[in-house]
Amino acid sequence: MTETIPLNQRIQAPDAPIPASGNGITWRPASIDDIDAIMVCERAMNAVDHPHYVTNREELEEDFTSSWVDMAADSVLALEDSGEVVAWGFVTVSQGQETAVRVILLGGVRPDRRGEGLGRALLDWQEARSRQLLAASDKPLPGVLVLWADERAESTIRLSRRFGFDIARYYLELRRDLAEPIAAARPLEGYQLVQFDASRSEDARLARNDAFRDHWGSQPVVEEAWASFLGRSIFRPDLSFLAVSPDGEVAGFVLSEVDEEDFEPQGFSSAYIDLVGVRRDHRGKGIAAALLTRALEAIRDAGLQKAVLDVDSESLTGATRLYENVGFTHGNRSVDLRKSF
Repeated sequence: MTETIPLNQRIQAPDAPIPASGNGITWRPASIDDIDAIMVCERAMNAVDHPHYVTNREELEEDFTSSWVDMAADSVLALEDSGEVVAWGFVTVSQGQETAVRVILLGGVRPDRRGEGLGRALLDWQEARSRQLLAASDKPLPGVLVLWADERAESTIRLSRRFGFDIARYYLELRRDLAEPIAAARPLEGYQLVQFDASRSEDARLARNDAFRDHWGSQPVVEEAWASFLGRSIFRPDLSFLAVSPDGEVAGFVLSEVDEEDFEPQGFSSAYIDLVGVRRDHRGKGIAAALLTRALEAIRDAGLQKAVLDVDSESLTGATRLYENVGFTHGNRSVDLRKSF
């Protein structure tokens, strides 16, 4: 198999010049100082491409400031003469590379400037820079370019398909109306459900990495990324819980966040359940259902109307069935687009 040959022997690094400026558009690398202008562009894109939620500024800042990112090489902006951002792009190599080396592509074109070739120029640059990053790896693993899009972002999906990206997976957004009764979970024998505490952060990270080893496309979360995730202002430890085994091991977890900026586009207040998982050795004991039930009760008691999460539609762990059993129903759908090397 080609995956036994290191990526730097399989992929030739192409040139990745920034698109040429002209016709009232200036292209240049982005910096953290551009984030306000990028967010204006992002919100215009959000309203068309995924109108039920907005891009979180903190997450974007995390991407830009990660230790493995070189903004001068990994980002690009297209600006009008007025200085407004009309397109932006970013590529970043996922860390924790056990089964693949993935490059994530972020960005897009402001809706009122689509159809002018900006998207093609942007994606052409992103692919070239992504190939450079793959070609810099000496790992004998598959190389994958990944971008995500709400199913309603038709122009993004259409353009990506023209560039050779395939829809690899569909993800379902599930919602739980907390005005509906929450059935009690069956009692857990020997396990304690406790509110998340920062002192168990590393234990939770290790539990997450073990629990997601058999999830399609998942890679381990490294310490820096985990600290950033838990350090966001929207992370809610009071709505997050751990299942602790009799020997003190974190056996399972449910971690939630609340982004009040999503309330208006959603039309309801909500908590987003980011992660639910149970270590392999502790499965089949009702831990996930107990954790979800406890989280739903806490979210309801916090005065929020709904809980929201996303799940792989082809999950082999029975996750969709688990969520449906505790009252979640289907909402929107998104796609995972990939190009492999």
